[in-house]
Amino acid sequence: MKIYTKTGDNGDTSLFGGKRLPKSTLRIDAYGTVDELNAQLGVVRALNPPDEIESILEQLQNQLFVLGADLATPMDTVSPKIQRIQQDHIQNLEKIIDQIETQLKPLQSFILPGGQLVGSQMHLARTVCRRAERLVDALGRKEDIGKFLLVYLNRLADLLFVLARYANILAGTAETKWNDGPPK
Repeated sequence: MKIYTKTGDNGDTSLFGGKRLPKSTLRIDAYGTVDELNAQLGVVRALNPPDEIESILEQLQNQLFVLGADLATPMDTVSPKIQRIQQDHIQNLEKIIDQIETQLKPLQSFILPGGQLVGSQMHLARTVCRRAERLVDALGRKEDIGKFLLVYLNRLADLLFVLARYANILAGTAETKWNDGPPK
């Protein structure tokens, strides 16, 4: 099988089920951004994060394929091949967040994104996730996408934030508090 099909050369692409859309549509932008997020998590994994973070990232990358397929499949297309994001996916993210937060000091102020390389790249992943969330929200206001995609992305961004903090703590890197005062 060749990697190129030439079917997208005119600017259209296929959804699961065969419907063709312009590549510039909101739906394509949404799942393209989910793909970008998945690639960003791949960058974080390439930086050799601690094992407890690595295993979470691998799980998240696999779930992002499910999320992308869910977005690429209109709700009126039913197939046993397509898994949809469900409440249990969200509950799993919440469970991981709760477990990691027991290892973190409670936030007393805003912190600046950054730290060591794994933590700062995780903060970047969080911002890509928030962009995907905004796009999925916009899509959901125009058509039916189910009730779990937006919640999943919201929780995932929260998880990426706590993972960034956790990576920095494991590396012994202090968080930088936001200074809202005048420049010094």
